[in-house]
Amino acid sequence: MARQLTLLPAPGPSEAVVRAAVEPALRACLDGGAPLAVVPAGPPDAVAAARAALHPDEPVEPGAHLLVVTSGSTGAARGVLLSAGALRASATATLDRLGGPGSWLLALPVSAIAGLQVLCRGLLAGRSATVLERGEPLAAAVARLPGDDRRYTALVPTQLRRHLDGEPDALRSFDAVLVGGAATDPELLDRARAAGVHVVTTYGMTETAGGCVYDGRPLTGVQVRAGADGGVELAGPALALGYRCDPSATAAAFVDGWFRTRDAGSLDAEGRLTVQGRLDDVVVTGGVNVAPPAVEAALRAHPAVADAVVFGRPDPEWGQRVVAAVVPAASGAPDLDALRPWVAGRLGGAAAPRELHLLDAVPLLHTGKPDRRAVAAALGAR
Repeated sequence: MARQLTLLPAPGPSEAVVRAAVEPALRACLDGGAPLAVVPAGPPDAVAAARAALHPDEPVEPGAHLLVVTSGSTGAARGVLLSAGALRASATATLDRLGGPGSWLLALPVSAIAGLQVLCRGLLAGRSATVLERGEPLAAAVARLPGDDRRYTALVPTQLRRHLDGEPDALRSFDAVLVGGAATDPELLDRARAAGVHVVTTYGMTETAGGCVYDGRPLTGVQVRAGADGGVELAGPALALGYRCDPSATAAAFVDGWFRTRDAGSLDAEGRLTVQGRLDDVVVTGGVNVAPPAVEAALRAHPAVADAVVFGRPDPEWGQRVVAAVVPAASGAPDLDALRPWVAGRLGGAAAPRELHLLDAVPLLHTGKPDRRAVAAALGAR
C-alpha cells in the first residue's frame, strides 16, 4: 500500500504549536507511523524549492518515516529519507554520551534535523521540549525547565556567541550545550569553556540523523574513515536510507554502508576526527589550498570583525583569490590593509584576503548555517 507524506509547515518558535502539532507527529514517526516532513519557513521561492525536494505527491519510499530537507548550503536542496530506527539510534547514542536523559531547550528550527533531534531525544526520555520563544531571554526559558532534571540544549555557533556575550550565567546552567551546524571558532570554544559553559562540539548532517561525532569522537555504533580523496566517510545505524526520488544521487553518496560526506577531514592516532571544511569549498590560490572556515575563524578573532564569510573568485593571476565579507564590530569597520597581515600571521600569506566587502549581517539558511552561496551571489551582482 502506498504511503503518502504528511507535510507540516514549520512553526515559529512557539512552545504551544511545537507541543500540539510537531511532537505528536514526530512521536508517531518514532513509533513507525505515517511519514512526516516539516517544510522550512522562508521566502516563497525557498518554501517552493523545499516542497519540490520533498515530492509530496509521490509515494514515500519503503522504510522511511521522516523526510528532512537539506539546507542547500552547497547545492540544490534535497529530501533526506530517515527511518525511525536511525532517529532512535542517534538520539539514544547522544543521551548515552551526555550522561543520561534530561530536559531539552529547543532553540533551533524544527524543519532542520538538529531541531528535530532535540525533540526526539526528549520524547524518547518521556519529556516535552521547552521552546525558546522569539525575543525571549535565554534565562527566562531556562527558568521554565524542570529544576530537578539534567538540562541540555543545542545551538549553532552564532547563538553560542550571542548568549555568551549577553547571558553567560544561563549557558552555565546546562549540563551540556551542543554546538554544531557550522564550524565553531576555537577561540569561541575556549572562551565559552573558560566561562564555565559545558560545550560539546558536534559533527554530523541530515544524512546521519544529526550529530554523530562529539568532540571529535564518534558516538557508539558510528564508524569514521577518510576516503581516498581525503573526504570524511561515515557508517552506522543512524545513516539515512538515501535521497527522496533520486536513486542516482543515493547510489553516489551511499556506498557499501558508508556515506561520503564531501567534507575534508583526518583522524589522529586515537581516532579523533578533525574536519577541515568542504572538499568543494577549498580555494586554490597560487597553487595553495586555503580552507574558508579557517580564514573565517581568523577574521572573527580580529577586534574589528563581528562575523565573516569567505569564498573564492576567479583571478587571472592567482587562479582564485580569497574574498572576505565581514560584519564590522561596534568599534568600527576594518580595512583590507589591516586584515591581510592579521590573517597572514595566523595562516600564511596565501590565506590573506585579496578582496573585502562589508555586510550588515550574514544571511542564514533555515538551519542557522551561514548562506555562503547567497553572499557570493549578492556580491557578484555589485
